[in-house]
Amino acid sequence: MKAEQQSRRQFIKLAGAGAAVSLTGTADASAMLYSSRIAVRGGKPQFKLGLASYTLRKFKLDETLAMTKRVGLKYICFKSFHLALDSSDEQIREVVKKVKDAGLILYGGGVISMNKEADVDRAFEYAKAAGMKVIVGAPSPGLLGLVDKKVKQYDIKLAIHNHGPGDKNYPTPDQAYDKIKQYDKRIGFCHDIGHTQRLGIDPVVSTEKVADRLLDVHMKDVTGPTTKDSGCEIGRGVIDIPRFLRTLIKINYAGIVSFEYEKDADDPLAGLAESVGYVKGALAAIQPSVAKDKFLAP
Repeated sequence: MKAEQQSRRQFIKLAGAGAAVSLTGTADASAMLYSSRIAVRGGKPQFKLGLASYTLRKFKLDETLAMTKRVGLKYICFKSFHLALDSSDEQIREVVKKVKDAGLILYGGGVISMNKEADVDRAFEYAKAAGMKVIVGAPSPGLLGLVDKKVKQYDIKLAIHNHGPGDKNYPTPDQAYDKIKQYDKRIGFCHDIGHTQRLGIDPVVSTEKVADRLLDVHMKDVTGPTTKDSGCEIGRGVIDIPRFLRTLIKINYAGIVSFEYEKDADDPLAGLAESVGYVKGALAAIQPSVAKDKFLAP
């Protein structure tokens, strides 16, 4: 019991430290805490932390880039608020340059709905022009054959985003696995763990079932396990975030874990920083035990 109490105190201390450095915007200190504790296999994490820009949907591009840096994140996935789908090649180049000049990496775009063939064509051309590695999308099941051709043609991944309650096609990744298993493995899932939890389904179990097709993650927390519940600061909700992170380590997930903080749309920075700090602190706290695998069991 004494060892467990000590471990819990260490977790709280490190999680608090992570929140503190994120809230103060000291990205270097945050990165130091993160990199010194999450080292897995050769001293490097298997996955990176990023931002789904839907979080900052009420803010212009320059503000979005500045706030992403403020909370110590480097990778970003643009929703169309920040790079319109009908942008010209010149407009895309201008935005990509702004992202690069800000010291960030535009790794993906979405969520992009695809209800007809023209939507699929446009999404892949858009991603190619912006140098994106992954499209977070919601293609109609009847278009998956075309999507399969496109991922082979463009070598761009398509991560299907689950929308939980009300989503008839992709409510959770594991419930939709049979729809894509016959296609190229560059077609997989962006697991929105909040939507899965709101269906009363354990996000860890769902993640483990689609480990070979997990291409992206939307990291968040929710107030409860029902359709009536909503998003909240990570660590204040019902999702067991440390257990979920251990699962990502266990399955050797090597993509991006993007924060999608949907609460407080007009003033999200404090809640986003708290969420980023919690996750970085959790990673720092669980790392010493990863090698022994004792924390990997459900």
